[in-house]
Amino acid sequence: MTATSNPLPEAEPQTIPASKLYTSRRVAPLLALGFASGLPLALTGGTLQAWATIEQVSLQEIGFLTLVGTAYTLKFLWAPLIDRYVPPFLGRRRGWMLVMQLLLALGIMAMGLMSPGQSLLPLALLAVAVAFCSATQDIAFDAYRSDVLRKEERGAGAALSVLGYRLAMLTSGGLALILADQWLGWGHTYILMGALMLVVALATLWAPEPELPAQTPRSLSRAVFEPFKEFFGRPEAITVLLLIVLYKLGDAFAGALSTTFLLRAAGYTATEVGTVNKLLGLTATIVGALTGGALMAKLGLYRSLMLFGLLQALSNLGFWVISVGPHSVWLMAAGVGLENLCGGMGTAAFVALLMGLCNREFSATQFALLSALSAVGRTYLAGPFTPPLVEFAGWPSFFLMTVAIALPGLLLLRWRRRDIERIDAAGV
Repeated sequence: MTATSNPLPEAEPQTIPASKLYTSRRVAPLLALGFASGLPLALTGGTLQAWATIEQVSLQEIGFLTLVGTAYTLKFLWAPLIDRYVPPFLGRRRGWMLVMQLLLALGIMAMGLMSPGQSLLPLALLAVAVAFCSATQDIAFDAYRSDVLRKEERGAGAALSVLGYRLAMLTSGGLALILADQWLGWGHTYILMGALMLVVALATLWAPEPELPAQTPRSLSRAVFEPFKEFFGRPEAITVLLLIVLYKLGDAFAGALSTTFLLRAAGYTATEVGTVNKLLGLTATIVGALTGGALMAKLGLYRSLMLFGLLQALSNLGFWVISVGPHSVWLMAAGVGLENLCGGMGTAAFVALLMGLCNREFSATQFALLSALSAVGRTYLAGPFTPPLVEFAGWPSFFLMTVAIALPGLLLLRWRRRDIERIDAAGV
């Protein structure tokens, strides 16, 4: 498939009411499953570090706790096992999800029986095990979502997953800190979070099997090597991989030091920034993802990626306005809200693209690899290069530059339009 191949007429997307789209038997369970996916992350990360800080654990030891989450970045290494082996119950994906959710519930509750001040090493090792189970659940969940959704449901499925994940982060992050400090104490809070994981695991029992179950790889060797061979055998493979890196790159640069900008350069207080970033920003992201998911069913994948990508790029101008405009909380809220709204729409389309790229036989491995690649721009480009760009150009010019940084991804998307339309039509 090349850019010079005969043009394909773009398939007309099915127009489905948003209410019906989000209540579909295939889509609705993804809210709870997304919640289950997001719940353990803070409990082995920021919340655990807060607990250790309260119990006067040394700063050096708390620093080592940041290594607990390494499993999330390495999960592609054992993803082929999830493709190859099938539990004897609940099917190829849900079986793995349920096993991991039960282990997570037990592991999180067991963490509540320990104390970082008295048994830091055993607690840290248990947290590593919890993070491993959580990353494995993510592998199975991402594959299940790719397998079960019809193409017109991918945007809505991505949006509900994002909503569930963000709500879980609020629950195991902010709410857990409040419960631990004001009501239950740290141990009982972790036990409560483990019990909550048991409750949301019921969604795995409710969720349906894919309409067309994919074949399981015949051997572990095939499960390891065939996902790469199959993907890179596609003529559009390299440009699609580049698109994955570039599509949200402007958004990543704009957000890399946004909190530092609002506090240090724009002069807002920590309370103002926290309230707007956490509450308004989260709400806007969720609204954007849900809106984007509904619009995708009408627009199709290519049009959604292009429209949401343009909005995503232009929304960075909100930070530029904050940098040159008067000091106003309302102005700051409008800029942050707009950027998060458009970013949420872009995320829904982007996750739908990743799902569409996965071959169902190898969806666990391919999605794990593609999602790891999608973090390259944020981790290895935006993170290191944002500070020198800001020092060189100043904040106003930097935010204008982020709009320009978003353009190569959109130009690449336009160039490979036929490939994206073919992916959408075929459901790869």
